[in-house]
Amino acid sequence: MIYSAMTFTWVGGIASSAGLAMPTTSVVNGLCHSGIFFLSPTGSKAYLIWDFLSFYVIELFLFIYCYGRILVVIRRQARVMAAHSGQASNTAQDQSSKIQTSVIKTMILVSGLFAVTWAPIYIYTFLGFDNAALFHENVFFAVVFIGYLYVCINPFIYATKFTPVKRVLWGLITCKKNVHAAESGGTT
Repeated sequence: MIYSAMTFTWVGGIASSAGLAMPTTSVVNGLCHSGIFFLSPTGSKAYLIWDFLSFYVIELFLFIYCYGRILVVIRRQARVMAAHSGQASNTAQDQSSKIQTSVIKTMILVSGLFAVTWAPIYIYTFLGFDNAALFHENVFFAVVFIGYLYVCINPFIYATKFTPVKRVLWGLITCKKNVHAAESGGTT
C-alpha cells in the first residue's frame, strides 16, 4: 500500500503538471510562461474546475471519510472491549473516549487547516479568471505560499495531536538513541 501510494503521488503529480504545462506554455518577450496560454477560455475554466474538484473538494471529502472510518473502528473496538471486560469497563471506556476525542480533534484541525490554507489559491484563481487585471504574480505567489504552509504544518499536527503517532515517533527517537549508544559501546 505504501509503495502504491508513493507511486501514485509521483506519477499523478507529474502527469497533472505536465498535462497542464506542455500545451499551455509559451515564450513572450524572452520569458517562458507556463500554464497561462490555453487554447480557449472554456479549456481554462474546465481545468480550473477540474483542479478545484480534484485537489480541494475530493481531498476534503477523503480526510473526513477516512477519519470517520477510523472513528467507526475505534467505537467497534471499544464495544468489544467493554463486552469482554464486564465491570472494569469504565477504564476502557475512558481510554476509548480519549482516543475518539483525539481523532475528532485531529480530523477537525487537519481538515480545517487544509480548507483555510488552500482556499485563497482557488478564490484568487477563480477571481482572476474573469478579470486578468486582478491577477498579480506576487499576490499569486503569496497565496501559494499560504497553501504550502499546510504541507509544512501537517506533520506537526500529527506529531502533537494524535496519540498513536506520538507514541511511534517517541519510539523512533528512543530507538535511535539506543542504537547509537549500542554502536559506540555505551550503555543506555
